[in-house]
Amino acid sequence: MRGVIFDGKQPQVVDDLEIRDPGPGEVLVAVVAAGLCHSDLSVIDGTIPFPVPVVLGHEGAGVVEAVGAGVGHVAPGDHVALSTLANCGACAECDRGRPTMCRKAIGMPAQPFSRRGTKLYNFASNSAFAERTVVKAVQAVKIPDDVPLPSAALIGCGVLTGVGAVLNRAEVGQGESVVVIGAGGIGLNVLQGARLAGASTIVAVDANPAKEAAARSFGATHFVDASTSPDTSAAVKSILPTGADHAFECVGNTKLIRQAVDLLDRHGQAVLLGVPPADAQASFLVSSMYLDKSILGCRYGSPPPP
Repeated sequence: MRGVIFDGKQPQVVDDLEIRDPGPGEVLVAVVAAGLCHSDLSVIDGTIPFPVPVVLGHEGAGVVEAVGAGVGHVAPGDHVALSTLANCGACAECDRGRPTMCRKAIGMPAQPFSRRGTKLYNFASNSAFAERTVVKAVQAVKIPDDVPLPSAALIGCGVLTGVGAVLNRAEVGQGESVVVIGAGGIGLNVLQGARLAGASTIVAVDANPAKEAAARSFGATHFVDASTSPDTSAAVKSILPTGADHAFECVGNTKLIRQAVDLLDRHGQAVLLGVPPADAQASFLVSSMYLDKSILGCRYGSPPPP
């Protein structure tokens, strides 16, 4: 079986992967489509520490090949989108309705793959960069057969993270203002979520002017080209003089995290979605926070239990 692995030194495509059969509560899926999310690159460059060897990929969709004991919501032949949320449904965090904080999932990767006698970890409980993968039943979300699988693959990470951050974590309200720093895969879906939430002014900020068309098609009402603006914050403030109700940092840069905080209006929220190095530290003016401002972390769009 082919797949993309990372051994701690370099990524490589191999054709001798093996995968075990699904156990109780598990599903074997033939992966048809996978998206390339920056988190896979972050494992390779060390931004996200992860045990190796590992089979990469975490944004995928495919067709169910087999199910383990106790699985009844999907059957062989069903089309599914793959979630990375391998929550147990029984720990204290799951019981509180916080599946993204599951204490039986975060930091506990399984090893369903093997190669030449060595076990390999799955990345983000998913490993979509393989021809087949084994996931928990809760991760295999059945979709209609007429949904294009390449589109369904994007739902598994980028769409859920971006739209979920708006609707679930920030709870953007009708008529509020939003600034999105970084118009990549996550940022575009934040823009889409802000539009769905009824935000009035939606400002996209990016250093690549070629992204303006896509940003506007996803919901941006304004676009600030950070590559030509000598003072990006001033450019945003010319659109939102008192600041934004919500600012989403989608790059993972500590200077931009500070910028997101500085762009907030009173009662504003800065939501952190980009992933800087694990030891990165960001600063902000403490005095500015007393105007009821908030800095929110967000994992995977903070979705409610399935």
